[in-house]
Amino acid sequence: MRAVGTAMLLLLAVVGAAPASEPLLIGSKAFTESYVLAEIALRRAREAGLDAEHRPGMGGTIVLWQALTSGGIDAYPDYTGTIAEQILGAGEDLSRERMRAALAADGIGVSESLGFENTYALVMSRARAESLGIDAVSDLVAHPELRVGLTHEFIERRDGWRPLAAHYGLEMDDVRGLEHALAYPALERGELDLIDAYSTDAKLAELDLVALEDDRGFFPGYEAVFLYRLELEPAVLRALDSLAGTIDERRMIELNSAAEKTPGHASAPDPKETTAPPPPAPGMYAGEV
Repeated sequence: MRAVGTAMLLLLAVVGAAPASEPLLIGSKAFTESYVLAEIALRRAREAGLDAEHRPGMGGTIVLWQALTSGGIDAYPDYTGTIAEQILGAGEDLSRERMRAALAADGIGVSESLGFENTYALVMSRARAESLGIDAVSDLVAHPELRVGLTHEFIERRDGWRPLAAHYGLEMDDVRGLEHALAYPALERGELDLIDAYSTDAKLAELDLVALEDDRGFFPGYEAVFLYRLELEPAVLRALDSLAGTIDERRMIELNSAAEKTPGHASAPDPKETTAPPPPAPGMYAGEV
């Protein structure tokens, strides 16, 4: 009887014990800026007393979206244009209200803008563009001979190369798919003439590159936001909401630049700092928005 009583007490203790709280899991895509933004959210969550972890460089948009909706992660940084085009298939810019309503159907919420946009751009070396008189994407129509290097996902995206080429009537003779990290060195060596890039990429200024004007308005807006599971506790939502409007474009470029100059992982960047600390993102991270 004593053994049975002891067993019952142990069973009751197990059943009655409160389940251990799961850490907040923040994912990031496989490029520098996504890594930096996830680390900023990680720091903010920990400052709020939350147990949080970062799952870095998980892949592209669809990989992160599937992880979010399945509960594999709880939040990750993304961009409004990508959400509208790649996730919701809207084919147009969406108001925040319409976007929230569409995402809520999958149990997902979206934060306010972090304070900057990171749009896609087609980029050339300044010297090469000036020598050919190319200022805008429409000018490429007269130069089908240019060697084009594009990230694989940009080639396939709904807001990527194929619909852009159709929109502008571009028929380029040499279009190659490659990793984004390889595009800048190839451009610098003169092996490519044109690549896709992001407006907050620090290398645009570092390498004296010029982003061609999207003179026929192909690209949607790409405000930086966080996507998160609506079931998260209020303290988590407050931590994410507190990042709204805290990072402008110039500051994001500084953080990206510092990240790419930092070997290994250092302390997380703080967007309120006036000088760019070494954030925890190695230069190897490069990918798609």
